[in-house]
Amino acid sequence: MSQEQQTVADIFRRAQAVRRENPQMPYKDLKVQLIREYKGAAFPPVYNLTIPEQDARAPEEDWSAGLSLVLRGIQQKNWAEVINGIVLSLEQTEGYERERGAEGSTDEWHDRSVGIRGALEKGVGKWMPDELKAVVERSAARVSNRRAEATIPEKKNQG
Repeated sequence: MSQEQQTVADIFRRAQAVRRENPQMPYKDLKVQLIREYKGAAFPPVYNLTIPEQDARAPEEDWSAGLSLVLRGIQQKNWAEVINGIVLSLEQTEGYERERGAEGSTDEWHDRSVGIRGALEKGVGKWMPDELKAVVERSAARVSNRRAEATIPEKKNQG
């Protein structure tokens, strides 16, 4: 591992990468590997213990489950504790996705745009420059056309 100081999010991303490379790896083995990789490295800063991209994958109470362990590990200069917290958060996030699907895909209760969609559209309509709105609308139209084309079976040549 490089000697530059990693953030908690960097270490979490590394844990995710290892899991992607070997999805069947037990969490226990993942912990051992990460501890070996980070042993002797500078501990992450405590001012930023968040993992921003995880907010879109699972509810905060799942992905943040191990952050108190991470904080304690940093304070006590204990890589095993830091990695235990990282892997707990990863395990919780993966468990949530395995049981319920991606955040917002199964029910409206987890859809974070409910209740703010109208205000967001109003704000975008009011403050976004017209030329930028046109770019977004063209892009959205292209995406919806691609989706429609992907769902329509190809017509065979009739000749």
